[in-house]
Amino acid sequence: MLGNNDFFQKDDSVGLPIPNVEYKIDNPSEDGIGEIIVKGPNVMLGYYEDEKKTKETIIDGWFHTGDLGRVDDNGYLYITGRCKSVIVTKNGKNIYPEEVEYYLNDNPLISESLVLGIQKEGDDETYVNAQIYPNIEAITEYLKGSVPTKEEIRKLVSDVVSSVNKKLPNYKHIKNFVIRDKEFEKTTTQKVKRYGDNVKFKNTN
Repeated sequence: MLGNNDFFQKDDSVGLPIPNVEYKIDNPSEDGIGEIIVKGPNVMLGYYEDEKKTKETIIDGWFHTGDLGRVDDNGYLYITGRCKSVIVTKNGKNIYPEEVEYYLNDNPLISESLVLGIQKEGDDETYVNAQIYPNIEAITEYLKGSVPTKEEIRKLVSDVVSSVNKKLPNYKHIKNFVIRDKEFEKTTTQKVKRYGDNVKFKNTN
């Protein structure tokens, strides 16, 4: 439905719509992010023998993808996350975990991360927390070959978190994090699962 081509492309965008396909952002926020909905002859007619889900997903001919995104002034589409993973603060601010994870994973000292919103007992605010699986090989190289201690790993990861927070508005700041000693469980497409054992977050202060 979309794609960059030899003549028009932006590396961080999924591209422009192909011929006869329309897309738009449904109910965009103040920063232009909302659910991506599409319409075109290549869009499915519905779910097999599931009228209820079809009516929930295809509304007035528009297929609601469940993906969040924005469109720039030139019509290029950017995917920012999934609707069901959005973290909403007490004041109604939306935080997209994938955005925070992107900044974390962009650092060579981090292998993988999973950002979640959690609430503390007696507090109705939602806080950004991260589970982080460090890149031990990169950390060892950074320390010029010495095997890193747990304290050194935590200090370096803490520095990464601080640098990421500087790139984000205050309400998106990572408040707490834990360091994992094993990789996250993945889907068949090698995406980190946002359910199951991966979301059993141990809160730290």
